[in-house]
Amino acid sequence: MSEVRKAVALISGGLDSLLAARVMQEQGIHVEGINFFTGFCVEGHTHAIRKKDRARPKRNNALWVAEQLGIKLHIIDIIEEYKDVVINPKHGYGANLNPCLDCKVFMVHKAKEWIEANGFDFIVTGEVIGQRPKSQRKDTMPIIAAESGAEDLLLRPLCAKNLPPTLPEREGWVDREKLYDFEGRTRKPQMALARQFGLEDYAQPAGGCCFLTDANYSKKLADLWQARGERRYEIDDIMLLKVGRHIRPRPHFKLIVGREDGENKFLEGYRKQFTHLFTTSHNGPLVLLDGEAGEDDLELAARVTARYSQGRNAEQVDVEVHPLDGEVRTFSVRPLGGSEIPADWHL
Repeated sequence: MSEVRKAVALISGGLDSLLAARVMQEQGIHVEGINFFTGFCVEGHTHAIRKKDRARPKRNNALWVAEQLGIKLHIIDIIEEYKDVVINPKHGYGANLNPCLDCKVFMVHKAKEWIEANGFDFIVTGEVIGQRPKSQRKDTMPIIAAESGAEDLLLRPLCAKNLPPTLPEREGWVDREKLYDFEGRTRKPQMALARQFGLEDYAQPAGGCCFLTDANYSKKLADLWQARGERRYEIDDIMLLKVGRHIRPRPHFKLIVGREDGENKFLEGYRKQFTHLFTTSHNGPLVLLDGEAGEDDLELAARVTARYSQGRNAEQVDVEVHPLDGEVRTFSVRPLGGSEIPADWHL
């Protein structure tokens, strides 16, 4: 009997990686999955907090994909290592602060280290030529293979016929004729293949799984870097940028305003790390103040807090301010009117 070859598949939780791994299973390859946790993934955060997202399945799609395939999934925390990819991308950013090409190089490189340490033969990804404008082009595919160090140990089953044969194909570990030639942004071929495999429930195609591709999120991250005077972030920054209404009334401080009960409860976990405000005369949001604030700043922050409370139309609203290092204060203020909050305050 021939030796069973082993591949590790990069599992994002999307349809493409699901199909790529399944195609390998169809050829008798032993497949295990690997999922890299950067902190920027959309799943498992805001849709579990906000009321408007309650209908969405509360699942980690990468784990769910592994369950559908019946494979082991290795989840690897790369938050610290990944910072350099986000902050100093060699190949630059996409439309927002998404370092897609550097990201793919980095993850394939980590997968290469993993297969060497675990006795696996090659790496599988769900990439399709022409699907992503930054990282999935015919001219960038060789860059990923070369700069990651994976070279021809990197197999893309969904578009392999549009690329030179890799080592697994040349050695006969996989049958190239049973691979695919998908190309372009359309997902119709993938959806048809999913039906062929009997797969009906999967993450929405083209939905993306990284907040760095989101224009609003990227704007808030860029603002954070500008306010700090350096490109630096921690895991708490990543999480807080996903939640609440972010308002910067002045360059030296911003406010994070809870938009509903779920967000208020989430922000409560950060009360010991930030000056925080809430209304006492009316129902209202919990507000975190990030930065340095003087007396005038605190009063302005109180007026913004009052604006987003149920007392927004009242003559006066009482707002309690809890500084990190000082006595609790109460401001009785007139809420800011909508016209008093310029559009450029909103991040």
